[in-house]
Amino acid sequence: MSQEALLFQAQSQAIQLFDEIERLGLIRAGLKEKQINDSIHELAYQMFGVEKYWHKRIVRAGINTLYPYSENPSDLTVGNDDIVFLDFGPIFEKYEADYGRTFVLGSNPQKLKLKHDVFSAFNDGKAYFEKHPEITAQQLFHYVKFLADSYGWELGADFAGHLIGQFPHQKIFANKVHNYIHPDNPNVLRQYRKDGKQHHWILEIHFVDRAKQIGGFYEDLLTI
Repeated sequence: MSQEALLFQAQSQAIQLFDEIERLGLIRAGLKEKQINDSIHELAYQMFGVEKYWHKRIVRAGINTLYPYSENPSDLTVGNDDIVFLDFGPIFEKYEADYGRTFVLGSNPQKLKLKHDVFSAFNDGKAYFEKHPEITAQQLFHYVKFLADSYGWELGADFAGHLIGQFPHQKIFANKVHNYIHPDNPNVLRQYRKDGKQHHWILEIHFVDRAKQIGGFYEDLLTI
């Protein structure tokens, strides 16, 4: 199979995993984030034999949803009316997946709006990328920041996505900023590698409301 087919297959399996997480009700009040993380790790092994992840597995609830990827906040217990997001990067047959989704327990309208908005903004960002063939990482980052403002939120991270591919993709660029959809990365996203294969990217949407102490997250493939 082609690189694109393998990446799409890996991402599709990650989405199946998240659908099963929701179907089984693994995210529920009274559980610690680590308990949920461990149960998802076991489920991924049962479903697909996944043993390796190319980045740390993230389950964040409540105030922890404000924190970007680089932080390691304390292990919280999920509340009855909580917002939770997951960010998992399983490796399937040596190809990386990376998928993130927000879940809301209860019916809080602001939390439900945030869940909806990060998904909607992802689709906006992908449509903008598809309409601009020469778009750079800098330009897409600033568009995501514009989307955060438009939806009435703050951007929760200092980047808006990253390269994805055959494990480990992080070694592609010597300049680490160039691995990210980052305000200091001037590279065109649709560039090709020395072997003639196209670079592929994940788009991340992390919106927060620091006053309300809530954050929402959604990520998926950008270029396929």
